[in-house]
Amino acid sequence: MRARLSDIAQQAEVSEATVSRVLNDRPGVAPETRQAVLTALDVLGYERPARLRKRSAGLVGLVVPELDNPIFPAFAQVIESTLAQSGYTPVLCTQTPGGVTEDEYVEMLLDRQVSGIVFVSGLHADTAANHDRYRALIARPLPVVFINGFAPGIAAPFVSCDDGEATELAVAHLAALGHHRIGLITGPDRFVPVQRRVAGFRAAMGRLGVAEADLDELAELSLFGVEGGEAAAGRLIERGVTGIVCGSDLMALGAIRAARQRGLAAPADLSVVGYDDSPLMAFTDPPLTTMRQPVNRMSVAAVRALVDEINGHGAPHSEYVFRPELVVRGSTAVAPPAGARPAPGNPGHSRPAPPALVVPA
Repeated sequence: MRARLSDIAQQAEVSEATVSRVLNDRPGVAPETRQAVLTALDVLGYERPARLRKRSAGLVGLVVPELDNPIFPAFAQVIESTLAQSGYTPVLCTQTPGGVTEDEYVEMLLDRQVSGIVFVSGLHADTAANHDRYRALIARPLPVVFINGFAPGIAAPFVSCDDGEATELAVAHLAALGHHRIGLITGPDRFVPVQRRVAGFRAAMGRLGVAEADLDELAELSLFGVEGGEAAAGRLIERGVTGIVCGSDLMALGAIRAARQRGLAAPADLSVVGYDDSPLMAFTDPPLTTMRQPVNRMSVAAVRALVDEINGHGAPHSEYVFRPELVVRGSTAVAPPAGARPAPGNPGHSRPAPPALVVPA
């Protein structure tokens, strides 16, 4: 024990007597010194005495879609960490196609008597879904908060990225590079973020002088994911677009794959903009230009709103909208001269990619 006391004292840079007072939970130790000793315990791998362990303030459910899309693990990591810092123990519930549904997860969480639930890109974002399920939770009452997707008539905090502005910024970026035939690929139109992206695309293209009647052939709705992006991009490439704005980073990777399958190079022949700036997008080939969701700030805001609700402080029941950032990397470049792009099926010639640049909204 003396050896252990000595190790802890050395790590915390205090005396062994001070370590003993902290371990026995005795008074007379400054809060910062007490914390230094407890941190030393953790660093050295010693288990804290039971009376010094921090008790959980309760369980909080975290319901997210499948983790195949790297943006959802990014949200989960920050939310879990922020909940832990607030004293709550997160219970992660991940959905998979054909697996446990959101409603079934909610029933499990209610059985565990959670203090609240955070929903990320859930059924609240689906305009075709019945939102009475959330009104029933609020009536219990159970504090809830929603990330990405707004549903009117639900008395709860919502946290969203400005999807419309993100699309407008992406279109403006491509237009500044000389692109005139710009397409949009995104998910099914029953989802609120998709509707906002389409509206932003139409507004941005309208400012560029594109006729309303021509916009329908420039927007392709598909399934989220690489395969959906690849299929939609293929149709747009055949219509002669030179730049594509995508509803997710995975869709953007699918668009680049579609270009290469047709002998085109990105960004020499086709510029592609993603959405999310999910992990590893800076290391794709080419590095992906994308619209960055402020995941950290959105997650912290959602947790703070939920904790306020749990503590009875009543967070505003409105939508907190966060501005995206344009991150310029190597998948966008100056538009090819008219007639210079090889026809699909013929090999193109790649150009050097520009360096990464972050452009605040």
